[in-house]
Amino acid sequence: MNPLSATLAQVKPSPTMAISAKALEMKAAGEDVIGLSAGEPDFDTPENIRAAGIRAIEEGKTRYTAPDGIPELKDAVCAKFKRDNGLDYTRAQVSIASGGKQILYNALMATLNPGDEVVIPAPYWVSYPDMVTLAGGTPVIVEAGIETGFKLTPEALEAAITPRTRWFIFNSPSNPTGAGYSWDDLKALTDVLMRHSHVWVMTDDMYEHLAYGNFRFCTPAQVEPGLYERTLTCNGVSKAYAMTGWRIGYAAGPEVLIGGMRKIQSQSTSNPCSISQWAAVEALNGTQDFLAPHNAIFVRRRDLVVDALNAIPGITCPRPEGAFYVYPSIQGLIGKTSAGGTAIDSDEAFVTALLEETGVAVVHGAAFGLSPYFRVSYATSDAALKEACARIADFCGKLS
Repeated sequence: MNPLSATLAQVKPSPTMAISAKALEMKAAGEDVIGLSAGEPDFDTPENIRAAGIRAIEEGKTRYTAPDGIPELKDAVCAKFKRDNGLDYTRAQVSIASGGKQILYNALMATLNPGDEVVIPAPYWVSYPDMVTLAGGTPVIVEAGIETGFKLTPEALEAAITPRTRWFIFNSPSNPTGAGYSWDDLKALTDVLMRHSHVWVMTDDMYEHLAYGNFRFCTPAQVEPGLYERTLTCNGVSKAYAMTGWRIGYAAGPEVLIGGMRKIQSQSTSNPCSISQWAAVEALNGTQDFLAPHNAIFVRRRDLVVDALNAIPGITCPRPEGAFYVYPSIQGLIGKTSAGGTAIDSDEAFVTALLEETGVAVVHGAAFGLSPYFRVSYATSDAALKEACARIADFCGKLS
């Protein structure tokens, strides 16, 4: 007898984690592998944040906390939203969880009923549709392709909304494309949402501080204050603060929603790691001086990768506004055959052959809901990126 639920049968394992696992297996077997699949900065957690975690251990702050976070961290989150986004929240409007993923999942579990729809622009972060499905909802995928800079148009959003729409999930700068919505871009979307009072907004701002050049980050409730009472503004310390393993995400929104999320968390994981919470207090309240130097490194790496990929015939790679990903098109390579004999009839075939024949691990576009593309994470060393791009160029040059 199969003990697994019918709901689980509709859910796919994370493709990014699957490719990273395969790359690690190849590496463990002695193969020369360059991993560009994981969305994880290669920087160490800043020293002041590490010290705060050590101090929490030494001071015995290792016991259970309130299910959705310590007051000190909630205060730091409120201060961050006021300082960076001009948004006013109280402790009762803040939830702390074990990573940004749990924040999103708790919110969906607390709000979705069977048949409720969630509008998700594609390309999307791989977990959005599956989390909606697990929570009993129906993902409604709306394509935002290269012709619009991977940004959803207001017309497409309007067309996707129905009486069953419960949420619109929004992510800028984007994983997987790095595309960032300007104030005007976002205002056009919030104008649509203001006409549909039954639709709530879940904005995933995890890459807020990874914004480059003239691009300036903004978030929906900041652009349109009329959405404040139906927006869950989600964020975390994983990416900008190089704290992926510390597992702290946070969100702010209406008290009734935060209370529902608290109930879900109290009956699942309970509190996030106490030590990580104190480290996150320091991350949000302490110096932010490391952000600009880190971003300068990311810009250099972005430009290195974009220029190298655009030099390869058959690949088109837009230059993104933020995050640490590029999302190049391989439309010009579909229909060719690799030197190892693999027919390149999809982006999945492309990345599989690339890994097996060159040892470069990237993620296929189908995992993010839009083909034929692949995602490169440039959150690694310049040397690794140069070598990886050279291998990709060699691989593509041998296609026939």
